[in-house]
Amino acid sequence: MRAIQITEFGGPEVLQQVELPDPVAGEGEVLINVSRAGLNYADTHQAENSYLAKMSLPLVPGGEVVGTTADGRRVVALTKNSGGYAEKAVAPALTTFDVPDGVDDLTALSLIVQGATAWLLLRKSTHMEAGESVVVHAAAGGVGTIAVQLAKLWGAGRVIATASSDDKRKLALDLGADVAIDSRASDMTAALIEANEGRRVDVVLDMTGGAVTDQSVVALGPFGRLAFYGMASRERPKPVDLGALLVHSTAVAGMWLPHALRVRDAEHGTLAHRAMAELFQLVVDGKVRAVPGGEYGMGEVRQAHEDLRSRKTQGKLVLDPSR
Repeated sequence: MRAIQITEFGGPEVLQQVELPDPVAGEGEVLINVSRAGLNYADTHQAENSYLAKMSLPLVPGGEVVGTTADGRRVVALTKNSGGYAEKAVAPALTTFDVPDGVDDLTALSLIVQGATAWLLLRKSTHMEAGESVVVHAAAGGVGTIAVQLAKLWGAGRVIATASSDDKRKLALDLGADVAIDSRASDMTAALIEANEGRRVDVVLDMTGGAVTDQSVVALGPFGRLAFYGMASRERPKPVDLGALLVHSTAVAGMWLPHALRVRDAEHGTLAHRAMAELFQLVVDGKVRAVPGGEYGMGEVRQAHEDLRSRKTQGKLVLDPSR
């Protein structure tokens, strides 16, 4: 089969198109003929071995695929941290979900990582309540585009989007944000308070890191919560001052998607299954939509990683292993 393989860690230049033996599904696993694979910012961390889960070489990157099983089921799945950039992939049965009729490949891939992440950030990490103000950083990205829609759908009083260009800010507004501001603001604290009509904010969803995180924490009002789920700037925020959290009654939470597969849910099995069930239904009902961000062939995967790293992209990016 054709696949993208890494034999040394680094930037986009380490991604090589190769021929590899077909993978074999073991006990409790599913073999999937891949129609599309998801391209995520986390994949750029896999390539340089700076991801939360350490990688080993050789490596076929990619953590999510959509396609068909040998018995004809159409599924979307999370692989075991890697293996997605290929014509065939193996995924644990636990992280394989049947795709309902009416949900296309792009949307299925948008939901399994970005959609589930947005759901968890709002439902579990920040416990967003109706009427609260919600800041979505990187609002034109994969998680951001879903988070803006969910926050508005679930009754946020004011959704404040940040993005780096006029086109991205317009997209956020089209998806339901009440206001969209420049993510490059020199004083993010002041910009967020101004965007919230002079009030400090209740909820912040942040995957940027560095000064954006630091200044967003300061923008929180009493009982405000910031959920931190990535570091796209590759700059670490300052250590959290617990005393300052106490003084202002604020909270900072971290969120990593794999933990949702370990937390049990009485009705759906795991928290991830609960999130996916609700998200699929919202899509089928026409209440949430995925935003296409671009489709790349095998020979264009380096360009895809360059686009991700430069943060030029919008919505969901996918890889077509057939070309």
